[in-house]
Order: sequence, then structure tokens, then C-alpha cells
Amino acid sequence: MRNVAIIAHVDHGKTTLVDAMLRQSSGYTNRDEVDRVLDSMDLEREKGITILSKQASFAFGDRRVNIVDTPGHADFGGEVERALTMVDGAMLLVDAAEGPRPQTRFVLRKAFEAGLRVIPVINKIDRPDSRIKEVIDETIELFFDLDAPESQLDIPFLFGSSRAGYIQNAQPEESYLPEPPPEMLKEGLLPLIEAIFDYIPPPFYEEGVGLQALVTNLDASPYLGRLAICRIVAGEVKKGQQITHIKRDGSQVRIKCAELLMPRGLEMVTAETAKAGDIVAIAGSEDVTVGETLADTVSPKALPLLAVDEPSLSMTLAINTSPLAGRDGDKLTARFLKARLDTEILGNVAIRVLSTDRADTFEVQGRGELALAVLVEMMRREGFELTVGKPEVLTKLINNVVHEPMERLFIEVPEEHLGAVTQLLAKRKARVEKIQHTESQIVGLHYLISARGLIGIRNELLTQTRGTAQLHHAFDGYEPYLGEIKTRNTGSLVADRTGVTTAYALANLADRGTLFVSAGEEVYEGMIVGESNRPEDIDVNPTKEKKLTNMRSSTADELVKAPPCRRLTLEQALEYANEEECVEVTPRAVRLRKVILNQSMRAKSKKKTG
Repeated sequence: MRNVAIIAHVDHGKTTLVDAMLRQSSGYTNRDEVDRVLDSMDLEREKGITILSKQASFAFGDRRVNIVDTPGHADFGGEVERALTMVDGAMLLVDAAEGPRPQTRFVLRKAFEAGLRVIPVINKIDRPDSRIKEVIDETIELFFDLDAPESQLDIPFLFGSSRAGYIQNAQPEESYLPEPPPEMLKEGLLPLIEAIFDYIPPPFYEEGVGLQALVTNLDASPYLGRLAICRIVAGEVKKGQQITHIKRDGSQVRIKCAELLMPRGLEMVTAETAKAGDIVAIAGSEDVTVGETLADTVSPKALPLLAVDEPSLSMTLAINTSPLAGRDGDKLTARFLKARLDTEILGNVAIRVLSTDRADTFEVQGRGELALAVLVEMMRREGFELTVGKPEVLTKLINNVVHEPMERLFIEVPEEHLGAVTQLLAKRKARVEKIQHTESQIVGLHYLISARGLIGIRNELLTQTRGTAQLHHAFDGYEPYLGEIKTRNTGSLVADRTGVTTAYALANLADRGTLFVSAGEEVYEGMIVGESNRPEDIDVNPTKEKKLTNMRSSTADELVKAPPCRRLTLEQALEYANEEECVEVTPRAVRLRKVILNQSMRAKSKKKTG
């Protein structure tokens, strides 16, 4: 048996490789029903990314491989660190055309820090734009940058296509293999399975030691209650056995292993016993949390708690206080909000929740903007109505000097937009580290930028490059505070009254900026209905109706058409908001609004702060 994690950047083929392993494993028959089976959440399928780490188990003859699918995005670092504690090695998937990316670097660094051996796989060699030799050199260079152990260079590269379902040992003579040879397809993933058993060690444990199992994840069953997903580090456990639950504070509680489950394929099946090295789910404790230990009752010993990177961003979550509150959701009170956040921190070690001076407002800290946005998106789908504040960077005091988190930014952009992108990043005090030109007229830019400078950059970058830019980033470290960074140069169009928008009013406002609403929508005083062309906010009346007169005109009966509007997603709204603004989130709508809705009160507040 081998326990293996899959490491890759977003969309480099992790989940597709698991699909191929499922198709070719022993005992699988429903071969037509496999399509990104580990992306079980609706959000994961919609965004095309892995958010939660998941485990599966596949049999290849008398050999068994337990696979853990790790998220490829640095914002879900807590999931990555949990997944790596469950395995003894990893597979690194690198796109044959794109090469290693910043988020590949993030997860790979965690794997080397954990002492794992890594099998490098060049995936998608059937892409027409693949450049296998260059990608191999870039991957080896990445190994050196991350101080990989010398033994890592003894592990050969593998090559293949997870979508087509084959892996080979030898480097292809041609960079592009649209149709692989039949013998290669017949072998399928066998070379990969052999490499896993040749280069990744089996689970290590000491004989005669009592049970020690580290809780790395949580699940729930309507019949069994809370399930603790564990990696058994030592000893064994049997169904019905009395075990000790060692909590984070060191206290111990004796519980019964009411049910023991082990992964087989994609499902968890009942087992009578499990030994060191196995990944299991144990039912029996309703208050077990991630990072705690399940041990034997004779000599219980706690395992080290999971160490997770410090959060770098925070935002406030509060109940919805807008005039339109209570129309969409059914979870509206602070009691529901607190209970949901308490549940989240039990299973998500990368999230922290702090109380504020208001009973209905909480500060949520996380690894990045996407991780926080995913939490809000999940809550709105559960029926919550929320007021979400602008994400803010968490600084640190190091040697009496204020430091802020820095991110490694990678951007791909056509050469024609290089000047605009360079100018945009210079305003945000980003430092260029490397510029790569390719034959396809695409430029790769490597920057070091503060986390503050990244807030709101995606929308502006896509606007400047007409939607052609691709950007990815990963946490790099802390540096002294860089001073003021102005991330937004435009004001907002703010509604000055409550009512329903009209096409006539919106048509008159179209010249003042970009609208966020269309005709026939309810608005309220203080709601942001568009982005102003000017740096300052403008109070507008989007509900104005066309006056009736007794004069006939050749254009009197012409239909007034409402101008097109730009619908903001939750992530875009969070990026757009400034310090005076927040986002109203309901199951059916995402609205931008001012923190202080009343126009005269906002003016008084500005005078006081000014």
C-alpha cells in the first residue's frame, strides 16, 4: 500500500488523473460515469478548481494506492497542509505547455518541508503547444529554488496525458503527440503505478506501539453523526473498541469507535479493523476537531498539532442591515451567523473567527481573498443574508517594524498589452523579477507584490488587456510596509433615494460611468448603482421618470432603452469595494452599498474624518 498526494497548479489535470485511475483500477465497472468525480461540490465544478482535499483508494492487482487530491490554489493552504500529513509521497503534475506556476511552487514547497518524495509527471503532452524539454528544465530549476533534497533528482520524469489515460517512462521524441501508439494506451497508467511503488516509501510505523491517529479532516453522516478522517500513525483500531480522544487543550475523553470506515474507490465502506498507514473514518465523538489525536486507552500519547500558515487577510461578516433585508434568505440573525462560523472553524484550520465590539459582526481571517469569498458563497447558498466588509491585509510587527504579506505574482499577457500591464503594476509598487517572451507572442511576467496591491487588481487588469490576461499568485513572505498604495482611481454612483430604477433615468446616467443595475430593479438610498468616471462619488437618482406634457413631439413615443449594465460577481464586488463601502450578499443578489446609507450622515462623517 502507498499513500500519495497529487500536487498541481489549477487546471493542470489532478482531478482528471484520478478519473483515469478509477477507470483502470480493479473492480470498477461503470466506466462511462466518470467525469471529475472528486470535484463533488457545486462550487468546484463551476469554478473548475479543487477547494476541499478528498481521498480515494484504488486497487491495481494486489497493490493498493490511497490518493489524496490537494487544492492547487494557495488560498486553500490549510487544506494542503492537512492533506500532506496523510501521505508518504506525492505526484507533481506539470502542464506540458504552461510549466510550473506560482501555486505549484506553494504546494511543492510544503511537500519538501514535510520530507516527502515527489514523482514529477509532465501532463498534457498531447497539447499542440507543448514544450516538454523547456518544462523539464523549468521544473528542475524549481527543485533547486525550493532546496529539494539531492535524492529528488534520482526520481525520473514521467510523461503522459491524464485525459487520454496513459503515462510513459521515456521522453517523447516529438513535442506533440496527437495520437499515442496503441501499446502506450494498452499500458495505461501502469508505469505511474510502478514508479509510485518504486520511489515512494510504504507507511512507517513501530511494532508494538499503541494506537495513534491524527484527525486531518471532518465529515458527517445522517446516520453516524460526525466522522473523524484520520491517518493511523501507529497501532491498530477495531470497530467497537474503546479509544481515547485527546483534545487540543490536552484533556482526554474516553469514547467508543462506533463505526470504522475505509476508502474503497470513491466510497467509504465498513471495516472491522485498520492498521498503521491506513486512512480511515471513525465515528463516535461529536466534538472531535481537526488536528486532535485518537489514541489507545492504556498509554494515550498526543501527536503534534497541525501547523498552518498564518492568515494574511481579514474581512468582517455581519447580518444584513439593508432596507431589502429578509426578502431572499431564511437565516437572518446573529445567532445563525455565529453558529455557522463556529461550525466552519471546526473543520477548517485555515480560518479564524474573532468577535468584535458589535454582537452581530464578526472578523473572519483567512489565507486569501478567494478562500474568504468561497466561504461567503457557500453561506449564501445555504440561505444566509450577509453584509461583507472590504478585505484588509493583516500586518505583523517584526523587530519593531511593521511588515506586510507579499505575494509572488505570475501574469500571462499578449505583447500588445505589456505596456499597460507594466504601468498598472508600477502604481501598485510591484517589483519585476523575470520577463519571459514566447514564440506565440505571449509574455510571462513574474512580480513580487504586496497583498494590498493585489486587492482589486484582477478586474482592472482584465479591463486593460481586454480580457486576455491570466494571473496567478501565491504567498511568498513578509516585507517592511511599502507605504500607501492607491488601488482604485474611480468613485461610485450612489442612489440618493429608494425606489425602482427606470430606463429613462439609467439612460441619462450612462454618460457618468458604468452601471451595475438594469431597469426595473429595486434600489435604496446609499446603494451603489454604478462606477463613476470621476475620482469622487456622485449621488444620483436612478428612479427618475419621464415627465408627461401636453405637447406632441416627433420623438415622444420612442421607446427609451436602458443602457447595458455590468453584473458583478461576489469576488468582483469584494475587489471593487473601498473602505467606505461593503457588499450585501443574499441567496439571489450581490449588491454594493455604502457603510453609512444616509447621504447627509455620510457627509458629516467625511467632515469629521477630514
